[in-house]
Parts: sequence; C-alpha cells; structure tokens
Amino acid sequence: MTASEPWVSNNTAQAILTYVHYAYPIILLVFFLSAFTVHSILTAPKDEIVQAVPDRTGPGGKPLPRNTSPSAKKGKQKELDFSPARKLVFDWLSIGVVLTYLANSVIVIVHALVDKKHEWWCGQSTVIYIVASFFLYTLFLISIIDTKPSPTAAHYSTWIVGLIMECILLGASLAIYSSEHREPTAGHGEGKVRHGVTTWEAIEIFVDLVRIILICALIAFYALFVLLRWSKARSAHRGENGTTEETSGLLNGNANENGNANGNDYGSTNPDKVEEEVPGWVRPDKVESKSWWEYIRGYSLFFPYLWPAKSVRLQLVVLICFALVMVQRAINVLVPMQAGAITNTLSGEGGARKSAVWGQICLFILYRLLQGGNGLLGAVRSTLWLPIGQYSYKELSTAAFEHVHGLSLDFHLGKKTGEVLSAMSKGSSINTFLEQVTFQVVPMLIDLVVAMGYFLIVFDAYYALVVAVVTCAYLYLTIRLAQWRANQRRHMTNLDRRSDAVKNDSMMSYETVKYFNAEKYEFKRFRGAVVDYQVAEYKVLLSLNVMNVAQNMVFTIGLMITCFIAAYQVTTGQRRVGDFVVLLTYMAQLQQPLNFFGTFYRSIQSAMINSERLLELFKEQPTVVDDPNIKELPSCQGAIRFNDVSFAYDPRKPALDGLNFQCAPGTTTALVGESGGGKSTVFRLLFRFYNLTGGSIQVDGHDVKDVTIDSLRRHIGVVPQDTVLFNEDIMYNLKYAKPDATDEEVYDACRAASIHEKILDFPDGYASRVGERGLKLSGGEKQRVAIARTILKNPRIILLDEATAALDTETEQHIQLALDKLAQGRTTLVIAHRLSTITTADQILVMHKGKVAEKGAHEELLAMKGRYASMWRRQIKVQQLSDKAERLRNEVRGDDSASQSEDDRNAGNQRGRAPEALVKGALDEESSRPLPPGHP
Repeated sequence: MTASEPWVSNNTAQAILTYVHYAYPIILLVFFLSAFTVHSILTAPKDEIVQAVPDRTGPGGKPLPRNTSPSAKKGKQKELDFSPARKLVFDWLSIGVVLTYLANSVIVIVHALVDKKHEWWCGQSTVIYIVASFFLYTLFLISIIDTKPSPTAAHYSTWIVGLIMECILLGASLAIYSSEHREPTAGHGEGKVRHGVTTWEAIEIFVDLVRIILICALIAFYALFVLLRWSKARSAHRGENGTTEETSGLLNGNANENGNANGNDYGSTNPDKVEEEVPGWVRPDKVESKSWWEYIRGYSLFFPYLWPAKSVRLQLVVLICFALVMVQRAINVLVPMQAGAITNTLSGEGGARKSAVWGQICLFILYRLLQGGNGLLGAVRSTLWLPIGQYSYKELSTAAFEHVHGLSLDFHLGKKTGEVLSAMSKGSSINTFLEQVTFQVVPMLIDLVVAMGYFLIVFDAYYALVVAVVTCAYLYLTIRLAQWRANQRRHMTNLDRRSDAVKNDSMMSYETVKYFNAEKYEFKRFRGAVVDYQVAEYKVLLSLNVMNVAQNMVFTIGLMITCFIAAYQVTTGQRRVGDFVVLLTYMAQLQQPLNFFGTFYRSIQSAMINSERLLELFKEQPTVVDDPNIKELPSCQGAIRFNDVSFAYDPRKPALDGLNFQCAPGTTTALVGESGGGKSTVFRLLFRFYNLTGGSIQVDGHDVKDVTIDSLRRHIGVVPQDTVLFNEDIMYNLKYAKPDATDEEVYDACRAASIHEKILDFPDGYASRVGERGLKLSGGEKQRVAIARTILKNPRIILLDEATAALDTETEQHIQLALDKLAQGRTTLVIAHRLSTITTADQILVMHKGKVAEKGAHEELLAMKGRYASMWRRQIKVQQLSDKAERLRNEVRGDDSASQSEDDRNAGNQRGRAPEALVKGALDEESSRPLPPGHP
C-alpha cells in the first residue's frame, strides 16, 4: 500500500459525507411529506368518499354524494392511537434525537472558539446538516405531539430512512477520522493534519452514535407497540366469534370510544332512546376534525360546478389567467435583481458605466408596473377572471337551489328556514376559496420555492436554509395559531348566524309578535344575540393581534440573520453592495406573501366553515326518488287503491297499519276521524312525499313506486287547508299551476271558483299583489284562488285537506259550491272535520289508529250507530247550541231591558253563559256516552 492510498479513500469518504450532509434534510423532508400524504389518503374513512349514486344525478346533472347515515358514522373505523403512556415514550425519544443535534451545534461552536487561532470550522455542509436536521426532527416531534393518531406509518418509514442515512454519515466519519486527514478551516489556509481520532471528533462520533441508538429505539418501540395492538385486536376478534378467552369481558360486547359496553351510555334505561343528530348544515358548535385529504375529497363535490365545462371560451380564459400568474412569478424575481443592478451601477462596482443607470431605472419601473396583484398583470388577470367567478357562483347557487327543492318532505318538515337559506347562500364562499387558492396560495408557494432556489444558486446555501426555516416556522406558527383560533371563529360564526336567525324568524313572525305585544321581548332577544356575537368577536380580534405579533417576530428574526450574513460577506469583500440590496428587496417581497398567508389562512378557514354548511346540505339526499329505468304514468282515469298500506314516521309509533280502501274514478271519498288517525298521512303517501313501509298504493292499476313522481303528481291537484301564495300579483299565482295558460283560461277558472268578479273589484284587478304568503287576501279569497289554480291545472285526482275548516259559514258555502264544481268528473279525496260538508260523498272512511274503522255512505254509517254516528250527533248538538246562543245574543240586543219578565231575566242569566261554555258542556255530555257494543 502506498502513502497516497489512504488519501484516495479519505477523499471519497469526504465527498460522501459532504453530499449526504446536503441531501440528508432534503431527502428526509420529501420522504416524510410523501409518506404522510400517502398515509392520509389510505387511512381516510371510506364512507365519506363522494361517489355518484347509481343511475342518479344531482343538480345540473352532477353526481350526488353518498350521505353518511348516523349508524355508519358511529361505526366508522378510524386508525387507533397509542395510549398516553406509550405515546410518551415516542415523545421523549424524539426529544432525545433533537437534543443530539443541539449537542452537535454546541460542539461545533465551542470547538470553533477553542481553535480560533487555527481558524477551525466544520464547513458549510455540516452547518446545513445540523441546522436543517434539528428543525426537521423538531417538526417530527411537533407532529407526534399535535396530531392524533401519532406516530403513524409515515413517521415509522421516515425513521428507517433517517437511520440508513445516519449510518452512512457515521461510516464516512469513521473512515475519515481513523485515517490521516486534515482538519477543515474557515479561511483559505490548510488545517492541521491528524493521524487519528481527536477528542472533538470522538465526542462528535459519540453523539452521532447516541442519535442512531435513539432512532433505533423509536423504530423498535413502534414495531413492538403495533404488534401488541394487532395481537390484542386479534384476540378480541376471536372472543367476539365465540372463542371466549379469559381476557374477554363478561358482557362480551364491543366497547365504544367512551368505554361503554355495546355502545350504550351508562345509566340509559330506555333501549328505544334515539339520539337526535344535529345536521351539519345547521352549523353545530363543534365539527368533527378532518384531515386535509378528507376536506379535499369532500369539496371535490363542488369541482364540477366550478369548472366552466359548458364554455370553451371560458376554458381558454382560465389558461390565459394561469399563464399570467407564471409571468408574475418571473417578474417577482426580476424586480430585486434589477434593484441590485442599479445599486452596483451607481456605486461603480464591476466597472459599469453610470450612464447606463437610466435605462436600468426605466426597466425597474416597468417591472414594478407589472408586479403584484394591483399591478398591470394582476389587473388584467382579475378582469379576465370575472366571468369565471360569475359562472362558478351561478352554477353553485342554482345547484343548491335545485338540490333543496329536490329534497323530500321529511327534510323540509324538520328544517329551520333561516338555517337552510343561510347555508344556501354560501356558494360565494366556495367561489372565493377557489380564487384564493388558485391565484394567491399556489403563487405564494411557487414564490417561496423559487426564492429558496434563487438564494441557493445566486447566493449560497446559508441563505436558502434561513429562508426555508423561516418559511416553515412561519407557516407552522400561522396554522397552529389559526387552529387555536378555529373554535373561537366557529363560535363567533355561530353567534352571527344565530343573530341572523333571530332577526329572520322575528320578521317572518311579524303578526305573531304583534298579536302578543312581544316587541320588547323581541328587541331584548335580538340585542342579546348581538351582544353575544360582539363578545366572541372581541376574543377573535384579540387573538388575531397576538397572531400578527408572533408572525412578525419570526420573519424579523430570519431577516436579521440573513442581513448579518450578507453584511459580513460584503465587509469581507465576498459580495457587492448590490447583493445586499437584492437580499433586502427580495426578503421584503417574501414577507408580503407570508403575511398574506396569515390573512389567507384566516379567510380560507372562514370560507371553509361557511362552505361546510353548503357541503353538508348537498350531502342531504331525498328519501323518495324514482327507481332506475322507471316509466311515466301514461294517463290517469282516477282509480285509487290502498292495499294493506303500512307507514310510520317513527318506528316506535305506526301512523298507518294495514290500511285498505279503493276509490272508483270520478267518485268522492271522505276521510274523517280523530286527529292523529292517519288522514293527512294518506294524502302524503298518495302524493309520494314518503315511501311506504309495507303494502302498495295503485293508481289505475299502476303501483305509484313504478311510475315517475313527476308524472304522478301531474295528475293530482291539492287544495290545502292553509293556502300559501307568493308575494306576487294574483295572475302570477294563478298561472303558477299552468305557466303557459292564456288569460281567458285563467278567467274561466276563476269564474268556476267564484272569484273572478271579486278580483275585478280590486283596484289593480289581476295585477294586485297578494302580500307575504298572501296575507293581503282574506281566508276565503285565498281558498278560492287555490281552487281556481287547481282547476287550471285540470288534474284527474283532487285532494282537499280541510279546505273550509277555518272559514265562516257563509264563506264556507261559497267555497263548497266551488269545490263541488272542481270535483265534477274527478276522483276526489276529502279530509273533513265538519261532517255536514261530506254528506253527499260516495263513501266515507272513518279512520282510527291508522285503519278504516267504518266505511260507507252517510246514511249507511248513521244506521251503524257506531263511531261516525257518535261524531254526527256531537256535531249536530254543537251546531244547535251555537245557533241557540247566537239567537239568544241577538234577542238580548233587541229586547227592552225595562219590560223583561222574571222568566226573561232568568233566561238572561242563562244567556249570560258564553256560547263556548254551552258548546263545551254539550261536548262533554256527548263524549260521556259509550259507543254501542261491537264498535271499536
């Protein structure tokens, strides 16, 4: 072996050490981010995936998401976290790894101070390795402490990669130190030649060896704990399958997250207790935390509405906007470079002629004119993007409107109108989110990456390292503080929404407020809601100031370090003054996107909180939908048949239980009985508001579930008890049943409903506005308008739901005549409490507990002397007493009190009883009579 052979081996080891020092933090960071991304995707709950429902599309032909039922959510499998004790092991081991890098830095600094006269220095690659690795393993430690579950397979695989590279570094160091080598220096001179391992080198190797042992311990403990958890889960699985082990619980049930056997809450004595779940669109106070991948996957539902697929021109505009964004990134690099060139020219460095500075200044002004969001390029991009934003907002808003209208009745019965309207209005939040991500966040990240590359190439690795560390620290601090403020912002948003709800509900209930003189109560309620919101707003703004100070401190420290480095290099002649100006200008430019990220993260968090409600609203699915490949109802004669129909709003209480009846075409069937007997449910099921739980409903021999909902409802007309009209003119409300109807057709329908002449007496005739919900019209006028537009629809089946219940006797007679005309030649189902209005019905069904208790014509039912006869006697008695009370009241008004006889005065005492008291007494007397034997 010659004397030069050790130097060849030494040079090779030195090259390996240098390259690995530079590559170590980069490889480890990229690997961890990649592993974290893959792990997040693979472990995301599968039941939240937005999928197209087979053969069904949502608003605008887009796929509907699968809604997660409460039972599915409760059973959703999540990755298990380690116990606190085991997690503490990883925390302390990770802290030990971080401390080893801190020890390396202390060794380097002390060594440099001790050997100052020999100008010893570890070298740039070692500084990069120590500082970057310190922050990298600190990031790992923070991720273990902050996130759940942790550590994960991403940490485990990253530790393995780090262990391999640490072993390579240790091997290269031993190869160098064990042979003849020369110590590095900070200057241009040569360091001392060493023939063996020095004390400093031995300490360094010891620290590296401790670090390797700690990383090995992290890997070993992770594998051990995962193996133990897998073994325990396997034992529990065997116990559930019947192989009961000694470790199995006595109840042998599945423990939920709270540790309760079989998932039941302790102390629950009601097995039928159903916990009502708050819908996501209601904006609950606490929302389940989700990973970034779950958010992206959930919000992918909106992407088809955001991309202008219907316009090639708009797609080209999108591409042009992206190109302008890339040009803006190049301008951001040219501005500080041009500032440095002007400085060098003015200072006479590099032999540049000062006369050339005028052209350089003009070029700098041109760059500044083009730079930034308020620059020329930014203004052009914003202008071009306007139709894209309008397209997205239009598609989302109309899609939300269509979707809510497509939901079934069970949703609308349980909704709060203010909540739904507020959630539907959040389409602008999605649009804002898209634009901010596309033209602010992505460009910001590109600017940061370009800045690191620029400093690495044009300056040196120290600047790139400082920029990278400051950027990561700034972003992490921003995200962490924003997460801390998330619940505060969410609470503030909820209180803002609550104040809006109080305001909307109070305005919509204007008459009720006036009826009960509750203005002061409403004022106090709204004022209290505003005060609660302002208290929450104060906390949010205070935490915002804390966040801004912390962000500014991080960036200021980074700027100070880079300025120290640049100033040192300028004073030692390594760099020109223009380079220092470039550094200051570029760092100032970087502060803008970083500061924006803090603002953006808050705004995007607010947008996500708002858009979560729209997303959850989109996830609501209609329960009554057409089956695939279903056909339309070709025609309708009006034959209706209920075959053993069963239905329940709540499984614990059936609404219909084996209901059977049929209606011949052109006949009238009346439904009577006590409240809760199932009368309204019959109408709702026939109109396909709900799905049956048993039996079938047929129209002309076609099962209603085998024909499209739209074609079925096209042949059914409904006159409800409380008619709600749009706040438009009368003609608009009438033509709502048939938009293409002519005015003459409308007039004919109104004549048939006995309302035409009444409308002509209005000051504006058919152009008269009816007010909110039609409140400018009387009850009888609204009912006749409802009858007129049902006549205009010309259905074969008519559903009359207590159409005259709230009207006076005279108006009822007019309405009844109109209803008789409406029912001519049509199959009519009537819900009536006033039996006098359905005496001419072809058949009367007496409903009791979801079944037909009695059936027949009026005379037949009276002859049965059963439930219907009792109801008839009761109503006749009440009517007689009401007539008598009214007659007595009229007599009192017309009699001369001075000529009253004793009998009259006694009668007057009797008349002093209110008619309501007389009616109530008759009802009590009649209800005390038992039904004849044999009747239900």
